[in-house]
Amino acid sequence: MSDSLRNVTLSVGQITQLLKQTIEQSFYGISLRGEISNFRPASSGHWYFQLNDEAATISAVMFKNRHWKLSFVPKDGDVVIVVGSIGIYEKRGTYQIVCESMEQAGTGDILALLEQRKRLYEKKGYFAPEHKQPIPKDPKRVGVITSPTGAAVRDIIQVMTRRNDTIDIIVLPAPVQGEDAAAIIAAQIQAANRLKVADVLIIGRGGGSLEDLLPFSDPQVIEAIYASEIPIVSAVGHEIDWAISDFVADLRAPTPSAAAELVCSDKRARLEELASYRQSMTVAIRGRITLAQTLAHRFSLPVMSDYFMRTLQTIRMSLDYAKLSIGQQMHERIVRSKHALELVSGQLHNLSPSAILARGYSITMLEKTNEVVRESSQVASGDTVAIVLANGKLKATVVDGNR
Repeated sequence: MSDSLRNVTLSVGQITQLLKQTIEQSFYGISLRGEISNFRPASSGHWYFQLNDEAATISAVMFKNRHWKLSFVPKDGDVVIVVGSIGIYEKRGTYQIVCESMEQAGTGDILALLEQRKRLYEKKGYFAPEHKQPIPKDPKRVGVITSPTGAAVRDIIQVMTRRNDTIDIIVLPAPVQGEDAAAIIAAQIQAANRLKVADVLIIGRGGGSLEDLLPFSDPQVIEAIYASEIPIVSAVGHEIDWAISDFVADLRAPTPSAAAELVCSDKRARLEELASYRQSMTVAIRGRITLAQTLAHRFSLPVMSDYFMRTLQTIRMSLDYAKLSIGQQMHERIVRSKHALELVSGQLHNLSPSAILARGYSITMLEKTNEVVRESSQVASGDTVAIVLANGKLKATVVDGNR
C-alpha cells in the first residue's frame, strides 16, 4: 500500500476510482485465451460472456462496433483468444475485459499457415493474370462443386434459374469441410475436365470459420484448379472470407449467389438488349433506304436535266455580267485615259515654242550661224540677227553690241 494512503479514510467510490485508474492504465492491449460460457447477445448488439479456464473466470464484453467484422459467432464451449483491456465497472465493483478482437484458438496458426502457402503459390506463378482464362459469356452448362445439401447450392440454382432457365446446371457433390473434403473437391474438378461436363465451374460454399474453409486452400485443390482447362469461379464464404482458391481461380466471387450472377447472363436483360439492337438496326436500315431514295431521286434524268439547265443558265448569266462589267470597265478606263491624254497634251502645248511665241515672246538668232541668242555678249555691233515671231520673221542689224 502506498504510504500516502496510510491512515487515510477513503469512500467506496474513491477507492474504486483509484483501482480503475491503476488497473486500466496497466492492463491495456493484453491477450487472453479461454473457453466461452454464458454467452448472451444483447438487443443493443453487444456480446456479453465469460472466459474460463481451469483456474479462474473473468467477465467479458465485446461491443457491436468491434465484432461485426468477425467471420463467426461464438458459442458456449468455444475456445477463443481475445485482445482487449481490463476495465472496472464501478457500480458493481467488478472488473471485466473489454474485447477489441477475437479469433478461435488455433486461428493464428491457421493464418500463418495460409499466408505461408499463399506466398509459396504466388512465387510459383499460380496467381499470374496471364494464366487466367476468360469466363464464357453465354455458357450452356455450368458445373457446381459444393455440398448438395448446403445453402450455397440452393442459392446458385435459384439465382441461375431466375436469370436464365435455359442453362443446364450440373451439381458435382463434394463435402466442403472435414478431412476428405479437399481430396473429393480436387477429384470432382479433375472429373469435370476429363468428361468435359461444363463450360465453366463454380466451386465454393457458404460462410464458416477459418478452419471450416481450409479445404479450399489445400494443395490438392489448388493444383486441380491450376491444371483445369475449364474456367473456374471460386466462391468461398462471405465477402470477408478468403481462401487460396480465390487467387488461383480464373475469377473470384464474394458469395455463391454472386458467382451465379457472374457466370449466368440475365435472359431478360439479353432479350431487352437484342430488342434494342433490333430497333437500332431497323432505324439505321430505314435511314439508309431513305438516303438511297433521296440520292436516286436527286440523280434521276429529269432532276439532273433540270440541274444542268439551271447550272447552264447560271453560267450564261455570269458570262453576261462579266461582259457587261468588262465593257463598263473598258469604257471607264478609256475615258480616264482620254482625260489624262488631254491634260498632258495641254501641258505639252503650253510648253511648245509656238505657244510661247503666241504669248508675245520671240526668238533671236544670229543669221550667219543660226545660233540662238541668249546673252548680249553673243552679238556685236553690225551683226545681222533674225527675229522669229509668232507670225513671221524680222531681220535687224545690231547697232550697239557688247561683244
